[in-house]
Amino acid sequence: MRWLLRRPLRALAVVLLGLGLGSATLSACGSDNPPGALHVSSMAQEIGPVSANFVGRALDRAERQDAAAWILMMDTPGGLISSTDDIVQRILAAEIPVIVFVSPAGARAASAGTFITLAGHIAAMAPNTQIGAAHPISGSGDDIDGDLREKVTNDAAADIRGIAKHRGRNEEWAEDAVRNSVSITGDEAVELNVIDLVAADLDDLIERIDGRVIQLEPGGDNVILDIGDAPIVETNYNFAESVLDVIADPNIAFLFTSIGSLLLLIEAFSPGLVGPGVFGVIMLIFGFFALGPLDTNPAGIALLVLAIILLVAEVFVAGFGFLGIGGIIALILGGLLLIGDASVDAEKVSIWALIVGAGLIGMVVFGLGTLIAVDRRRPKWRPRLTSTDSEGIVGRTGTAHNSLTPGGTVVVDAELWSARAAAGREIAEGSAVKVIGMEGLTAIVESMEPLVEESNE
Repeated sequence: MRWLLRRPLRALAVVLLGLGLGSATLSACGSDNPPGALHVSSMAQEIGPVSANFVGRALDRAERQDAAAWILMMDTPGGLISSTDDIVQRILAAEIPVIVFVSPAGARAASAGTFITLAGHIAAMAPNTQIGAAHPISGSGDDIDGDLREKVTNDAAADIRGIAKHRGRNEEWAEDAVRNSVSITGDEAVELNVIDLVAADLDDLIERIDGRVIQLEPGGDNVILDIGDAPIVETNYNFAESVLDVIADPNIAFLFTSIGSLLLLIEAFSPGLVGPGVFGVIMLIFGFFALGPLDTNPAGIALLVLAIILLVAEVFVAGFGFLGIGGIIALILGGLLLIGDASVDAEKVSIWALIVGAGLIGMVVFGLGTLIAVDRRRPKWRPRLTSTDSEGIVGRTGTAHNSLTPGGTVVVDAELWSARAAAGREIAEGSAVKVIGMEGLTAIVESMEPLVEESNE
């Protein structure tokens, strides 16, 4: 138990120290970039909480270092409405020009990407790219039915019309992209006043927009883009964001938490086994780390923590498995309540993840619990007995573990003793016996079974 408490804490300290040093290093890097530089970032994944955090961090850095502009090179199939709203709001509030560039060739700004592209001060696309198909769907990828469908669609349509109007772009097409999932190419988007231009690559884009006059806010001051010879500073996903982009998923976070709890259980059941406890703590850290950027429900988090406590307590409390059953129930309820309902497209923990996580832990709890129960009922040898220990069983009763002819073994008070039948009489296996004396560490016993007298014919 001491090892279980000490080693995981060391592992936790090492992980936290590493994250702290990494964050300090990342904060220090790039702080001496000259003002007037052109900051460029790439985002080629689904839009989610990590994407929103990344956009905020990249724009904060560009503004803090007085960048001439920030270019977001984007390729996305879409993503969460809540995260898209965060990104759009951050771009609309930017204190420097923001250029959204759908690239490279073959990329797309589908669904959520359409909102983000229209929000840029300048919107550009590479050849053979597409934009549109922005009709809302649920987090599981299914269509939304009933009144909720109409509500969500109307909200998204009003939102994208407001963005397009704010930037002086085609409001009718923007709404059509939401209501009818229309999609167009870069050249068509220029003709319809959806975007500003088509550029072959980043160099071509910089050349085409250098010297342009834009307004950060409608009716505000004009800003001339002087970026032709500006140094380029890249701000891309850091290590933590790259990891989170993979694991910031309710199903992955739940499975990490379940597997971490499972490994802690194995460590608690087998304290001499090296490794499971440390990896269990690491899995739990990553599980809760993955939940960080998600829209989690505090009740779900509390239930997961309660499940871990109950499952570990099951090992140390002799009972009928009530703590283990309670832990599994808390785990399932925690998974169901883990993600809040702030957004209709928020992905929930799937039923299969719940079945796998709860099933694995249930098998371990009750499987190992059965082994412990059997082991507790099994007679054990008492090592290094003293004369005082042995005298304590004189007068007690037990059963013959095997046949005493006259020597053998007996079970007294769930302990196995060397024994010898008194007067050399044979005692059958399983017979009730009574300890009448001791010779060293050997019990002298007599049978408590009634004697059967032999009849003479």
